Amino acid sequence: MDTDDLAARLGVPAEEVDRVRRLAGDRPSVPLPARADAPALLDRLAVPPDDAAEIIAGWPDPDSPAWTAELRWLLDRSIALVRADLGGHGWLPPGPAMPRDRGPAWRHLYVYAYLALVDDARAYHRAHGISDDVSWATLADLGRNLAVDRRMRGEGWPVMQSWLTLHTRGGLYELGRLQHQRGDTIGLHIPDAGPLTPEAVDASLDRARVFFPRHFPDEHHTEFSCGSWLLDPQLREYLPADSNIVAFQRRFTLDPYQEPDGLDADVEVRRFVFRTLSTPLDRLPRRTVLQRAVIDHLAAGRHWQWRQGRFPV
Repeated sequence: MDTDDLAARLGVPAEEVDRVRRLAGDRPSVPLPARADAPALLDRLAVPPDDAAEIIAGWPDPDSPAWTAELRWLLDRSIALVRADLGGHGWLPPGPAMPRDRGPAWRHLYVYAYLALVDDARAYHRAHGISDDVSWATLADLGRNLAVDRRMRGEGWPVMQSWLTLHTRGGLYELGRLQHQRGDTIGLHIPDAGPLTPEAVDASLDRARVFFPRHFPDEHHTEFSCGSWLLDPQLREYLPADSNIVAFQRRFTLDPYQEPDGLDADVEVRRFVFRTLSTPLDRLPRRTVLQRAVIDHLAAGRHWQWRQGRFPV
């Protein structure tokens, strides 16, 4: 099938199909684990039962009528595309956003690609001396993101499918409370995993200070960095001075503000604080100080900022 035909059958832009074809090229793919092994693997990856049932129901068995030739092509080439960048740590969309109302095969196509790459990711971890507990804790972010997407009624996944390629390429590691991304700096990410206490953050940073020199000795990091709405100084207008978020902010020296390209901070705040992008502002919950701050700020016609900051390792 040519690019235009594939795109028409998949219901996605032709340039997205061309990008997958170009980046994957003729590089090798890998098969998924056996369907019989899927329940144990999904459990190890912290995939919630409802999502696991859907994933297994849509499994790409050879005789499945749901898996059309174009879907199989995209799955194969998406796996090859991500696998070709093993060891990479940049943003990498695995393919086009799919029409997710066409059944489990379409909805979970990039989950199947993730599952196919678990063995490669684990082998990469072992080659760098990374322990099983860190390896599985990192890869289990799949389950966390599927749970968030279900809570968001499918609004979260287009971002998450690209985010999760960091895990399967060995570009990101979960070390306690924070996730740490390889790069020119150690990039910090804050998963939805409980309070962001100073003690938990300190422990995670201390682990990273040992982890990266030990497992990636050729990479010399001098700074931690973070890009997040959590670093927006406007939050201090609303939050107590001793709050966990304000304490986290105080660690950083902020870069001069620049409007981020292609990223709307108001949308990201709503995504993370409320896990919905479609609920009207006046119907959002006001249970916490942070929720009230977000709503009152936006209701006043103001906007949140995505800020970048850093501090020495």
